[in-house]
Amino acid sequence: MTLPAILKDRLRLPVVASPLFIISHPELVIAQCKAGVVGSFPALNARPESQLDDWLAEITETLAAYDAANPDKPSAPFAVNQIVHTSNKRLEHDLTMCVKYKVPIVISSLGAVPEVNQAIHSYGGIVLHDVINNRHANSAIRKGADGLIAVATGAGGHAGRLSPFALIQEIREWFEGPLLLSGAIANGGAILAAQAMGADLAYIGSPFIATPEARAVEAYKEMIVSSNADDIVYSNYFTGIHGNYLKGSIAASGLDPAHLPEADPSKMDFEKASSGPKAWKEIWGAGQGIGAVKKVAPVSELVDRLEREYNQARAKICGA
Repeated sequence: MTLPAILKDRLRLPVVASPLFIISHPELVIAQCKAGVVGSFPALNARPESQLDDWLAEITETLAAYDAANPDKPSAPFAVNQIVHTSNKRLEHDLTMCVKYKVPIVISSLGAVPEVNQAIHSYGGIVLHDVINNRHANSAIRKGADGLIAVATGAGGHAGRLSPFALIQEIREWFEGPLLLSGAIANGGAILAAQAMGADLAYIGSPFIATPEARAVEAYKEMIVSSNADDIVYSNYFTGIHGNYLKGSIAASGLDPAHLPEADPSKMDFEKASSGPKAWKEIWGAGQGIGAVKKVAPVSELVDRLEREYNQARAKICGA
């Protein structure tokens, strides 16, 4: 199946920058889009909820002005992540804002809801739904999602347990539509590998934390740079859903990274799941691919590196 134009025509690389809770905000999204990859942010990052209107206006107007000044090199589209779980009491408001600004891409998470898809389709937008297994993927497409984000093991934040090879293979047995892969993708070779196994685009998060444009404290950025895959801990203690976190941030909060208790998934709450340190603010998410991040660098420089590595990997394969 041919990808929709929105996912190919204006992209410098087949990359969607994943929405980073707390960290993604207009400055980061705009930089990502100007660099030629899809920028995104969680709607819940705009607080109070009235701020979402301001953020969408800023992103839309800034990118429109950029495109007018750079007709030969327009920006990539942007995306907004909507948590559709029943714990999100803002969904109706935030969805209304997406419709108002005709957000090109909506990324839905933690539940597939036909009404969300219908609202985005009403003005021609598309919905990508993130999944951790084939069953969830089937459900999302049946309920009207346009594409899927396969969140495999090793992804930053909330992540699945399946190998990307297994997850992509199973989804591609029945689904020919837009398919993205998330999970430890932090260099250009990994982007090409994602395509080689059947994904259309790579979904990249953690490397964008270590950028000046990211709304993360400097200690978080530096910990990304100084850490590697061995420094990632997989636990559901902090939100009720399993996710990958930096060992150093867990230890700094006074907890033993090797002996975290199990949380009750039925009491999932993104801010109050545990009585201990809070995920994302004190306990920092990151994926297993962070060993490829060697310094804090601007988004434009990061995308330059990814493009260079991607082209080098293609040339190596084609010349083999």
